[in-house]
Amino acid sequence: MDLTSLTIDAARSAVQERKTTALALAEAHYDRIQKEDGQIGAFLTLSKERALAQADRIDRMAAEGKPLPPLGGVPVGIKDVMSTRGVRTTAGSKILEKYIPPYDCTAVARMEAAGAVMLGKMNCDEFAMGSSNENSAYHPVRNPRDLSRVPGGSSGGSAAAVAADMAVVTLGSDTGGSIRQPASFCGVVGLMPTYGRVSRYGLIAFASSLDHIGPLTKTVKDAATVLRTIAGRDAMDSTSADVPVPDYVAELDKPVRGMKVGVAKEYFGEGLDDEVRQAVEAAIDKLRGLGCEIVPVSLSHTPYAIPTYYLIATAEASANLARYDGVRYTLRARGVKTLSEMYRRSRDEGFGAEVKRRIMLGTYALSAGYYDAYYLKAQKVRTLLTRDFDEAFRKVDAIVTPTSPTPAFRLGEKSNDPLAMYLADIYTVTADLAGIPGISVPCGETKDNLPIGLQILGRHFDESAILRLGHAYEQAA
Repeated sequence: MDLTSLTIDAARSAVQERKTTALALAEAHYDRIQKEDGQIGAFLTLSKERALAQADRIDRMAAEGKPLPPLGGVPVGIKDVMSTRGVRTTAGSKILEKYIPPYDCTAVARMEAAGAVMLGKMNCDEFAMGSSNENSAYHPVRNPRDLSRVPGGSSGGSAAAVAADMAVVTLGSDTGGSIRQPASFCGVVGLMPTYGRVSRYGLIAFASSLDHIGPLTKTVKDAATVLRTIAGRDAMDSTSADVPVPDYVAELDKPVRGMKVGVAKEYFGEGLDDEVRQAVEAAIDKLRGLGCEIVPVSLSHTPYAIPTYYLIATAEASANLARYDGVRYTLRARGVKTLSEMYRRSRDEGFGAEVKRRIMLGTYALSAGYYDAYYLKAQKVRTLLTRDFDEAFRKVDAIVTPTSPTPAFRLGEKSNDPLAMYLADIYTVTADLAGIPGISVPCGETKDNLPIGLQILGRHFDESAILRLGHAYEQAA
């Protein structure tokens, strides 16, 4: 049995039936990390002591014949923007290089309560700001499918670890596409739940009205299993929704025949790679063959999504990152003589170029005389984008699009052109702005064997529909 290629069900069943142990599963994944991660760079910190202690608890349950919890013994990775008690949490930034949180992120606590074994913390773009994982203050992540290419961002380490069999499941965060785009680039499944479906307590904030936590997995069923585990109201997060959580796994096998699937022309225009277009159109044909009704829809404000996103996200980032001042738990510049010099130098030395760029953009958008012209106007356009989706979902059950306009690009290819990098998120930011759920499912490869992702978007709190469609497509394809 290859212990590093198992799905959640296979791993849990193998431990439950004593065909292997949770300890053996964890050790096999650590061996895989030692062998592969020197080239890929997906992990920033390993939490071996914590992982082996959890594995031992799971093995004792199995030995006593007790039924294991849903993720019993499953090796997982956690994006390094989620607080983990006693385990270094850097957000990919030098300013948090030595930060060790005293508490766990709610999503992490729920994963471990369900039996997951936390292998370590995943590399990411600094403070989740990036589309390539080249903005990490420590080292870039490379795509396991082609080491000369990026894995996507900002959850690049999370996607790469699953693709390279260094973890069964990882958690990522999505503010403008940071789960779905790397999932597409690495050929795995990436699910962004509805805003408020999963608690953000313990997530290091980038843009508070846009941040989501979600899983990256090998299969749609695994994504459904993880979402069922981490979803639900949390008293520690006032923005988490008090909405019933369905049994997503049980809903997967409901028929998709008769479902109305929208296709928006705005997502198939200029800039879409020909091979990506062909793969996504073939996937749409596959859904038609499964009995879905394909319906044209219009999301007319889509061209305004990127400027809207990069005003709102940077404004919120400017406010959220003001707390990193060298006073409390962050890097403090040495040799300073005044308080203002300490603030200035600590932030200058601690933040990378992309984070500084976004703080400056956001501070400008919020400044006196510009707030109404930029930030307030962007919020109004956000409302129009949301109404586009509301109108479309009166006609259809889900909308399918490419996840990214291109396959994974080469390391360094867009590093010196921020606008080109921002445009890589053109098909994903709309869902974050509207707060709706989305999933990326592999739907083919280019002639260079680079993965292509199919994005499925759904109504607020209707993750069941997009999971069901994604599962049906995955099984058929």
